[in-house]
Amino acid sequence: MTTQAKSTDSSIAWQCDSFADLSPGDVYAALQLRQIVFILEQKCIYLDADNSDQKASHLLGWKTGAGWRRLVAYARVFPPRIKYAEASIGRVITHPEVRGTGLGKVLMQNAIEQVEAAGWGKEIRIAAQMYLERFYEGFGFKRVTEPYLEDDIWHVDMRRG
Repeated sequence: MTTQAKSTDSSIAWQCDSFADLSPGDVYAALQLRQIVFILEQKCIYLDADNSDQKASHLLGWKTGAGWRRLVAYARVFPPRIKYAEASIGRVITHPEVRGTGLGKVLMQNAIEQVEAAGWGKEIRIAAQMYLERFYEGFGFKRVTEPYLEDDIWHVDMRRG
C-alpha cells in the first residue's frame, strides 16, 4: 500500500511501498538509481540486490512533469529486528543531478517520519558512510561504533532516539 510522504518541493511526488506493492517500473528505477550512485559513481563493486529489499519499505521521490516522472531520491526503511534491533534506514541516495538542492534532507526527514508513522518506535540505526556523519548528526544520529570498512568505504553505525 502506498503511503504518501511529505515534501517541501511540490515537483517531487513521494511514495512509500512494500516491495510487493512496487510496480516493475518502480523496482527498475530504484535499482537503476542505486547502481548509478553506489556502483558507478562510488566505484564500489558489490551485490546490491542483497535479499533485503523484500523486507523493506521503499521510499521513492519522483521528479514529475507533464506526463513524465524520474526517480531522484530513494531510501529503504526497515522495521526492528531485520537489519538491527532498532528500525533502520539504508540505501539513502539522491540522483547526482539534484545534489545540493536540499532534497537529501527532505528524503531523510521523510524516511524518519515513515519509521515513526509505522509505529516502529523512535530508535533508528543506520550504517553511515563516514563522510556523511555530520549530515546524519543533523537529524539527531550519534555514532555508536568505531569506523569500519564496508565495500572499501569507511562507515560508522549511528543511532537516533
